[in-house]
Amino acid sequence: MVAKPGLAKFLLLSLALLAAASANAENELRATFFKEADAAKVAADAVDAKLLAPRSYERGMKEYRDAETALERGRNIETVRSNAADAANYFKTAAKAAALADTALAQVMKSRQDAANARAPELSAEIWTQAQRKFGEAIRLLERGDLKGAKRRDIEATTLYREAELDAIKKQYLSETRQLLDDADRARVGRYAPLTLGKAKQLLADAERELSENRYDTDLPRSLAKQANYEAKHAIYLSEIVRLVRDKKLSTEQLVLNWEQPLRAVSGVADVVPDMQDGPDRLAAELVAYFQAQANELQALQQEKSDNEVRIADMEEELRALDERLGGATAERAALVQRLEAQARVKQQFEQVEKMFAASEARVFRQGNSIILRLVGLSFDSGASQIKPENFDLLGKVEKAIDVFPRSEITIEGHTDSHGGDDSNQKLSQERAESVQQYMINAMRIPTYRLIGTGFGETRPVASNETESGRARNRRIDIVIKPSNENN
Repeated sequence: MVAKPGLAKFLLLSLALLAAASANAENELRATFFKEADAAKVAADAVDAKLLAPRSYERGMKEYRDAETALERGRNIETVRSNAADAANYFKTAAKAAALADTALAQVMKSRQDAANARAPELSAEIWTQAQRKFGEAIRLLERGDLKGAKRRDIEATTLYREAELDAIKKQYLSETRQLLDDADRARVGRYAPLTLGKAKQLLADAERELSENRYDTDLPRSLAKQANYEAKHAIYLSEIVRLVRDKKLSTEQLVLNWEQPLRAVSGVADVVPDMQDGPDRLAAELVAYFQAQANELQALQQEKSDNEVRIADMEEELRALDERLGGATAERAALVQRLEAQARVKQQFEQVEKMFAASEARVFRQGNSIILRLVGLSFDSGASQIKPENFDLLGKVEKAIDVFPRSEITIEGHTDSHGGDDSNQKLSQERAESVQQYMINAMRIPTYRLIGTGFGETRPVASNETESGRARNRRIDIVIKPSNENN
C-alpha cells in the first residue's frame, strides 16, 4: 500500500517523457518533411498567390493540410512526404502564376486598388461585386493558360472598377446634395423658388461633370457641392416665405420690413443711421465702408503691436548685454539708438507707401522689416499670365513704392486658389510671378539681381477656398520688399 503512490508518480513521469519524446520526434519529422513546402508557401503568400492563383494555391493548401493530418495521426511516413511534396509543387506553381498575373493584370489591379481606396466596396457595392466577378474570371482563365479570354475579362473588370470608383467618389461628395434636392422636389420647392432651386441643380450637375472629367482633383467639385447645398437650403427657406405670402399669412410690406430688421441691428452696432427711405443700397455701402475701415484699423494696430514687441525685445536684450559689461557701453548704446532710428525710418517709409494705394488696388502691410504689397487690383485672364494694359497704372504705383526703398531686395510671389490641379496651379503661379518680374526689368529698369519671382500655387491661402470671394483673394500677386540696411 505504501508503494502505490510512488508507482503512480513513476507512471505519470514515464508517460510525460514518452509524450515529450513523441512531440520532439513529430517536430523533427515536420521540420524534415515540411521544409520545402513551408518555404514555397511563404514565397506564394509574398506574391499574393491566394488572390492571383487561387486554383493552384488552394490545391497546395489541401495537400498541406493532408500532410499535417497524416503526421498528427502517425500515418505512413511516405504519405506525409508525398503530401508535403505535392503541396510544395502546387505552391511553386501558384507563385509563378501569381507573378504572371501581377504583370498581365497590372491595369486591373491598379483600378481595383483605386476603387478600394475610394470605399467602393461600401459605397458602390453592386458595381464592385460585378467587377470582382469579372476579375475572378480573368484570374481563373489566366491560370488555365487562356490569355485571350483573360484579357477580355481584364478589360471588363477594369471598366467596372473605374465605374465603381467614380460612383463611390460622387457618393462621398454629392450624396448630401442629392438628398437635399430630393427633399426639395418632394416639397415642391421648384414651384415657389424655381430660380434658386435651378441654380442648386446646375451646381450639382457642374460638380458631377468635374468629378467625371478629373476624379482625383476634388477641390472644385467639393466647393461646387457646398454651394449647391447652400442654394438648395436657401430655396427651401425661400419657398416657405413665398408660401406665406401667397397664402396671405404674410404681406409683402411685412416681408420687406422683416428683412430690414437685421440691417437695423447691424447699423446700431456700427453707430450708423439706418436710412433706408430709398432702399437698402446706401446703408449697405455705408456698412461695408465702416467694416472695411475697422479691418484696416485692426491690421494697423496688429502691425504696431508686432513692431513694438520686436522693438522692446531688441532693446531689453541690448540693455541686458550692456549692463553686463563696463567697456564700450557708450558706443553700443549709440548703435542701439541708431538701429531704433532705422526702424522708425522704415515705419515712416511704410506709412508713405501705404498712402499710395486705394483699397481696391493693394493691401499694404509689414512682416518684420519687410513690406508686402498685396496687389488685389492686379488681375489676369483665366489660365493666362500676360499682364493686361489696364494694370499698367497700378504697376506704376508699385514702382514708386519700390523707389521709397532704394537697394531693397524684391520678391514677386504668385498665388492661386485651390481649384485646378496642384501642378497646373504651381506652374501658373510661377508664370505670373515671372511675368511681373520681367515687367519690372523691362519697364521699371530694376536690376535683375534685386528681383526674385517665385510661385506658390495654392499652398499659401489667405482666405477660405470654399467661397467665391475667398478664392478671389487667394488669386493674387504679392510684392515683398525687403529694405536694405543702407536705405536712407
